[in-house]
Amino acid sequence: MPDAHAAWPGSVPSMRSEAHFGDRVVRCFVDRPKSTHALLADALVRNPDGEAIVCGAERLTYREFDAVVARATAGLAARGIARGDRVGMLLGNGTVFPVVLFAALRLGAVAVPISIREQAPGLAYMLAHCGAKVVVHDAELVDRLPDARAAPALAHRIAVRPGAPCDQLELMANAARPVMARNAGDEAIREPAAVSGLLRLARNDDDGDEEDTAVILYTSGTTGRPKGAMLTHLGICHSAMHYECCMAIDARDRSVIAVPMSHVTGVVALIATMVRAAATMIVMPAFKAADFIALAERERMTHTLLVPAMYNLCLLEPSFAAADLRSWRVGGFGGAPMPPATIERFAAKLPALSLMNAYGATETTSPATLMPPSQTAARLDSVGRAVPCAEILVMDEAGRALPSGQEGEIWMHGPMVAKGYWENEAATAESFVAGFWRSGDIGSIDADGYVRVFDRSKDMINRGGYKIYSVEVENALMSHPAVVEAAVVAKPCAVLGERAHAFVTVTGAGASAEALTRRCAELLADYKVPDSFTLGAEPLPRNANGKLMKRQLREELLRSLATK
Repeated sequence: MPDAHAAWPGSVPSMRSEAHFGDRVVRCFVDRPKSTHALLADALVRNPDGEAIVCGAERLTYREFDAVVARATAGLAARGIARGDRVGMLLGNGTVFPVVLFAALRLGAVAVPISIREQAPGLAYMLAHCGAKVVVHDAELVDRLPDARAAPALAHRIAVRPGAPCDQLELMANAARPVMARNAGDEAIREPAAVSGLLRLARNDDDGDEEDTAVILYTSGTTGRPKGAMLTHLGICHSAMHYECCMAIDARDRSVIAVPMSHVTGVVALIATMVRAAATMIVMPAFKAADFIALAERERMTHTLLVPAMYNLCLLEPSFAAADLRSWRVGGFGGAPMPPATIERFAAKLPALSLMNAYGATETTSPATLMPPSQTAARLDSVGRAVPCAEILVMDEAGRALPSGQEGEIWMHGPMVAKGYWENEAATAESFVAGFWRSGDIGSIDADGYVRVFDRSKDMINRGGYKIYSVEVENALMSHPAVVEAAVVAKPCAVLGERAHAFVTVTGAGASAEALTRRCAELLADYKVPDSFTLGAEPLPRNANGKLMKRQLREELLRSLATK
């Protein structure tokens, strides 16, 4: 164990085994925050005048950030939000997102972040499935919200202007300068007359149970219906501490958040981790390589997490070569392999930069493994080793652990593993075994504890770090009346890693690639819409048991690309 801990640049806190979630015994940090909101309370004590958030022209210290969260908490309390209530968050990157997140957590409510790229059908399902009582949303997305019949528990819809500074938030609008709703059915919250009383009610949630669900994040499933992973206070706090010690993060760090805040990487790896360290969050509304480089230089960025495609786009940007990025010391990446050429070019430009691979999932509350910075160049085929409180096993089909070097399914265990899926006992029983999450990924662990991942989950496409399960896209295609059957596979892409390609059997008129693209765009998040199609009248290939032969389709696609 000491040798394993020596691989990390930061100090690893003391650990012990503890019983949690009924039947799990997990390795935990002894000294830790007891709730996710306590991360902010601790940061306020340690670094009250340090910068918490930079977003455009807006800058908030931790003292100011905490005050804004308190007022937003009062706004939610005024709408009857209390412990256990679900708070939907259809919000893009901005100051509003962490404010609403910590306001919900302060009340002991459950935050439910949802991607702003989600379309109406998926959004309606998630809000109804989790029983959200309120949704705070970007005002421009009001047309995607479900009606009362589709989400009967949804009592309040609170619109905010994207990029609005905190003093204009409807959640905490000043009574002398109220911000009124601009869309029918949306609410604008004026500061309540009894705001001081509400602020007393909106207490720090210290009396909660750290095993309580703090955040529900929906992840696409192989059944086509998203599953709501229940991330606990225990798990989020441990993941934040894992990043803190494995990346040696402290209050001097300044991290650019360019990935979606609604993703587990945004919520946990960036927001929760930076607040844990009382460090600075520098928010980008959306990633554009030129803007990222300029922002990183101007704000003296020290840390970030990106998908490999973003690193590649930075290298393609003319301004990268001349930019002064000497402050950048940690560059996390995950979701896809990093090309060796990309690592080499970054090392040449920024020799002090440590690139660290991170492997995990929504169900593991972000990282299960991290690559020690000294090993990145030497172990390009690995995703790193287990973080301090995690245990990784490679199992055969009978559920037996395999020796070092042998391939099998990767199982992950630790305090950060989700306690299951919201209101989905069948999926929970299938994916969670004695506290281990079955990843569905095939890999191995070598004698030194380094994990390799050979194949991602079956039928999953990785588009620049965004996961696309083919069955969800196939279901959207099958909703078109001229489609007989459909199969979606990964198409190699030099920038994004993979794109979605659809093989479709059609009949009659009206099933052009343009028509199918429009149908998918109506039903799916934009990154899930196929980039290319192969249309035909012949049935798709199947084996003797009637199972679709996707391997044959992938080979066919690769052959066609090779001839172009």
